[in-house]
Amino acid sequence: MATHSHHEHSGDALVDEAGKVLTDAGEQWTSMREDVFRALAEHERPLSAYDVAEIVGNSRGKRVAANSVYRILDLFVRTNLANRIESANAYLANTHPGCRHDCVFVICDECGQAEHFDDDKVTNALRDAGKNHGYSRVRPVVELRGVCRECA
Repeated sequence: MATHSHHEHSGDALVDEAGKVLTDAGEQWTSMREDVFRALAEHERPLSAYDVAEIVGNSRGKRVAANSVYRILDLFVRTNLANRIESANAYLANTHPGCRHDCVFVICDECGQAEHFDDDKVTNALRDAGKNHGYSRVRPVVELRGVCRECA
């Protein structure tokens, strides 16, 4: 398996790194963006925008619109702070913000937990296949479904 190395962050260090990556990209790190990112970072399973809106709303003591959360999540995906799990229309915090590569996600059908691994050989082969069929800006989306060790 062709892999590469990157530094995984967690806790406050992850939130701090996400803020740095976003500001380095020319965007503002607002309190709402931090709250949305923190909600993602505190969960191992992918969260929908509605899940995030509820979590942030509860922590702020007032309702937060899912549309606002969607805009922030879209920004996070564009700037590589979060990954979108396409099959679940849900999001995960990227534990190595700023590292640009294509992840392979494994999602548990029982508990919803998701994790990723890197396999550049697989994702590069998919990118090349798309280009060979005349597509440009190919972005591999690789998701595997199964049952995790804890649920098996």
